Amino acid sequence: MQVILLDKVVNLGVLGEIVKVKDGYARNFLIPSGRARRATEANKAEFEAKRVELEKAAAGKLAEAQAQGEKLAGTAVKLTQKAGVDGRLFGSVTNHDIADELNKQGYKVAKSQVRMPSGPIKTVGDSTVSVALHTDVVVDITVTVYGESA
Repeated sequence: MQVILLDKVVNLGVLGEIVKVKDGYARNFLIPSGRARRATEANKAEFEAKRVELEKAAAGKLAEAQAQGEKLAGTAVKLTQKAGVDGRLFGSVTNHDIADELNKQGYKVAKSQVRMPSGPIKTVGDSTVSVALHTDVVVDITVTVYGESA
C-alpha cells in the first residue's frame, strides 16, 4: 500500500514522502496514529494544499523537543529498590519507573520515550539511559539505583 507520510517516521521517511509499506503496517499503525494517509489522488491534492501548515507544525514540535532536550540533558534520576547483599536487585528498574520519576521532577516524558538498549536495570549503581523526545532529539540521562536491604 502506498501512503503519504504526515510526520517523520524512523527508518521509513520524512514528511510528505510517498512510500510503499505493507498493508497491515499502514492499516494498524501508521494511519490510526495519524502519521500517514493513503496515497490517493484526493489525499495527494489535500496534502499539497496543507503542506506548509504541516511543515510549520512539524518544525514547532522539533523546536519544542529540542528545548525540552536541553533542559533534560545531564539530568540524574535517583531510584531506590530492594537489593540483596551482592548488589543485585529483587526485580528490576524499567522504563516505566524512570518515566514516573522524570514526571515527578517536572519533565513530561512517556514510558515509550525511555530507551533501555541493554534491557531493565538489575543491579545497584549508575546506568546511562536514552530518552527519545523526538525522532531527531535523543538525550542521555544518568540513572542511579540505590539498594535498600530487604
